[in-house]
Amino acid sequence: MKLHQLRYIWEVSKQGLNVSQAAARLFTSQPGVSKQIRLLEEELGLQIFSRRGKHLVEITPAGRAILETSGEILQQIQKINALAQEHSDEQRGSLSIATTHTQCRYVLPSVIRRFIDKYPDVALHMHQGTPTQISASAADATADFAIATEALELYSDLLMLPCYRWNRSVLVPKSHPLADESSITLCKITNYPIITYTFGFTGRSKLDEAFLAEGLQPKVVLTAADADVIKTYVRLGLGIGIVASMAYDPKVDSDLVAVDASHLFEASTTKIGFRRNSYLRGYMYDFIEMFAPHLERELVQQSLSMAGRAEVDSLFKGVVLPSL
Repeated sequence: MKLHQLRYIWEVSKQGLNVSQAAARLFTSQPGVSKQIRLLEEELGLQIFSRRGKHLVEITPAGRAILETSGEILQQIQKINALAQEHSDEQRGSLSIATTHTQCRYVLPSVIRRFIDKYPDVALHMHQGTPTQISASAADATADFAIATEALELYSDLLMLPCYRWNRSVLVPKSHPLADESSITLCKITNYPIITYTFGFTGRSKLDEAFLAEGLQPKVVLTAADADVIKTYVRLGLGIGIVASMAYDPKVDSDLVAVDASHLFEASTTKIGFRRNSYLRGYMYDFIEMFAPHLERELVQQSLSMAGRAEVDSLFKGVVLPSL
């Protein structure tokens, strides 16, 4: 059994059993990957993948167990490499962040600027996706950090630390009847077509819960993954927009009015997630603190030492999170 064979089966599983895609990601040939998988299966005396002709069609039960252990081994190899890099050159390395459009567009730019200024030799990689994709990226080590509001709880091996709280505003054109309202209600909102986030994005669940609790049925006519698209269709007069308040820029969006809706919806909490067995390099601790100043290195390390999610949650019960 060789380490590269474990990398091959792990990558093939990540690429949906597409050997050609896995080979491309591994910078090797498709026949070479297929050969090494067969050699590993012969050595183990069992099939990791079921086949139909030459095509892999399914991971076998034994294969799932082997892949789980392989993933753990590969993560430990990554930790060893990171540990070696930390001691050889503290200022060099890489940092991969998976996040949503809202975080990437409205929250992270100033943080990224500060980080690059301090660590110009750290290669920074940003990946955008759905909250589920983001969580999966952190869980399978594609990304070092996942930053999102939804879906991080799907993976029990992710340590999730609260960063900040935020709420929502209703966006309307200046000529809209709601533009002059000092205090809107959910009932008033349901009188108009609504444009908001796709379910699973940017705290959408809190919005749905608020309407459901009042027995109201909102007229959602369009959903989008990011606020810029929502604002575009608000400008076209298709409906009123409900977005994260941080997504409204008084200068850029001067043709729109943002009506505070924080009294209507429960605040959402954005979190940063990473694998519990991660080795965090010095610049990684710095990035976390730049993004969420209350997450100092000592507090993050204390969180890493805790056994489960409930313990981590209790650690932050008395912490007052900043609001955006």
